[in-house]
Amino acid sequence: MLLNCDLGESYGSWKMGMDAEVMPHIDQANIACGFHAGDPVTIDKTLSLAARHGVSVGAHPAYPDLVGFGRRSMQLDDQELGSSLRYQIAALDGMAQCHGLQLAYVKPHGALYNDMMANGPLRQVVMAAVAAWHRPLALMLQATPQAEEHRREAQAAGLPLLFEAFADRCYDDDGRLLSRKRPHAVHDRERMLAQVDELCREGTITTISGQRLQLQVDTVCVHGDNLEGVRAIEAVRALIKEA
Repeated sequence: MLLNCDLGESYGSWKMGMDAEVMPHIDQANIACGFHAGDPVTIDKTLSLAARHGVSVGAHPAYPDLVGFGRRSMQLDDQELGSSLRYQIAALDGMAQCHGLQLAYVKPHGALYNDMMANGPLRQVVMAAVAAWHRPLALMLQATPQAEEHRREAQAAGLPLLFEAFADRCYDDDGRLLSRKRPHAVHDRERMLAQVDELCREGTITTISGQRLQLQVDTVCVHGDNLEGVRAIEAVRALIKEA
């Protein structure tokens, strides 16, 4: 399994995350496109880091919600959302080429990601926008018990998929992420490492009620917002190598 991380989320004088410290330990960098976070300088620096460490890069587009960090759902019509996605992908694709990199995939951010997983028609719009790109790009989405349904949808659109699991998030019994508003939604280090170990060895995760769900996973999402997070990523990397 690969490791992916959301990066490039600083904006102006506001610094978010420890991108330079995280980059050596991951395989895939999901880079903010400026709609929920990120700016041209930050994008440039993040791409430079990815090129230096041989990390694959993906666009991390969002609803146009800088104030809310892309964590608020927005009611965009299909044309607005599709055009917004293509605009953000184009920014990352063009800047990546300046660093000798080729954009490999798209992973929606925050509320757009959650809405896409819960709303079939909206997911179709996202898939269509990515599939319409001038060369093949994969779409990263959450690994759930509905993976085969999502795979069929993607095949109909001619779209490759990357299924991801989350190292530090608790799962509800339906395979979705437990809402951040609920207790224990985010794992501490011990529970996070136990979840990754189970996923590597058994191909399952244990839900909030103790059920075990079988998941098809290509990549694991980690977060490196602080020094402890970076150390946790190092531990996750070690677990995956061992498995």
